[in-house]
Amino acid sequence: MVDICVIGAGYVGLVTGACLSYLGNKVIVVDSNSARISELKHGKIPFFEPGLAELVKSTVGNKLLDFTEDLANAVKQSQVIYIAVGTPPLPSGEPDLSQVISVASQIGGALDTRCKRIIVNKSTVPVGSGNWVEMLVNQGLLQKQEKQPVALTTGKSAANSTANEAPTFSVVSNPEFLREGSAIADSFYPDRIVIGSNDSFAADLMKALYQPIIEQSFSRPSFVSHNIESSATVPFVVTDLASAELIKYAANAFLALKISFANEIAGLCERAGADIREVSKGIGLDKRIGQYFLNAGIGWGGSCFGKDVRALIESAREYNYPTPILEASISVNERQRKVLIGKLQEELKILKGRTIGLMGLSFKPDTDDLRDAPSLTIANQLIKMGAFIKAYDPVSNDVCRAQNPDLPLTYCSSVLELSKNCDALLLVTEWDEFRHVNWHDVAKEMRSPLIIDGRNILNKEELAKAGFNYRGIGR
Repeated sequence: MVDICVIGAGYVGLVTGACLSYLGNKVIVVDSNSARISELKHGKIPFFEPGLAELVKSTVGNKLLDFTEDLANAVKQSQVIYIAVGTPPLPSGEPDLSQVISVASQIGGALDTRCKRIIVNKSTVPVGSGNWVEMLVNQGLLQKQEKQPVALTTGKSAANSTANEAPTFSVVSNPEFLREGSAIADSFYPDRIVIGSNDSFAADLMKALYQPIIEQSFSRPSFVSHNIESSATVPFVVTDLASAELIKYAANAFLALKISFANEIAGLCERAGADIREVSKGIGLDKRIGQYFLNAGIGWGGSCFGKDVRALIESAREYNYPTPILEASISVNERQRKVLIGKLQEELKILKGRTIGLMGLSFKPDTDDLRDAPSLTIANQLIKMGAFIKAYDPVSNDVCRAQNPDLPLTYCSSVLELSKNCDALLLVTEWDEFRHVNWHDVAKEMRSPLIIDGRNILNKEELAKAGFNYRGIGR
């Protein structure tokens, strides 16, 4: 058992804390938001993520997971301290590191000599942040010890410390690779675990902490699906700090590139009379390319791809290094969101006074996250063009209403209600529910049975039988 503190009760922090506690570690999750901590103590999860409520309930019940606002006390109780606070994008594209600055300084002020601490950067941070966080922790430690100065040591020193020495610590990079909607499965059955560290003591401790996952030797949660064979082991990659930090950004940038590439080829498919689904299947069978993230549609959204690609571009600019391919991926993605509107204009000609229904609001299924959601871009543009917009999402209606009180959407409780008197439906989020709609009933409610499938998940022949005019992407 390792005593762990996770600072940040957001998406990454809460999932990380719950999973580590499930493995038998004692975890305390810290957050400065008192309302959020109060809700968590009463079993309320602040966002939608399949299986998370059950996981938190089981670990809290076993006295392995707790929540607090008291960062200093939590740090004193812990040997491994995860920094999992938000790094949202600034207007420039650079990540806002103000929360990291605050937390790192507070950690320094709370350190004592009980044991050597491992401070883990879990937040997505630019290259060089490991060294920077070490400096901030040292500054916090100095401020605490100004009245009784002592010689500082860092994680590069010996592992043991005595009461006459300064607190010792080591900063580690441990990037997260969680997908919203499958974050728990991604935590327990990851493709790899990456540790950036120049300290063998820290690397060994992190490997011991993750050993049950590496060996797949833990008891599998019944409420989490997985597709990894029980005999599989998880690669454990130890590298330097800068490489670990760059791995995270480069991985997300490459996935974003694959999606933008598929969308660019989809536009060519439409003009040449080809089908992007067949093209993606054909190239995806090449093992050098792979089948994943080649689905054409209205592009990527969410809190990671756009933010991380822009942050990587800004990091490259610091070194005066051009990144035209990364910049193009963003350009293609922004253009792709307008594709549905163009198809609407082709079919309806005039959009002023039309009623359009949005099927889905969240940026992807199995989450209520609306950050950089294509639905909001599309809705705002259609409203500017004079259309009346209705929307239905299985879990995000209330979230969207709360976060966008000035957005004039009419929220519906089902696809059937959404379709009533609509001139067209736009499928924006590929919720599984949308694959199983009674399209005959929906067609009867609409003024004109037109559907534009922004995710290419619907059966064109089935919709045609129900009387629909179907338009997909790249088909």
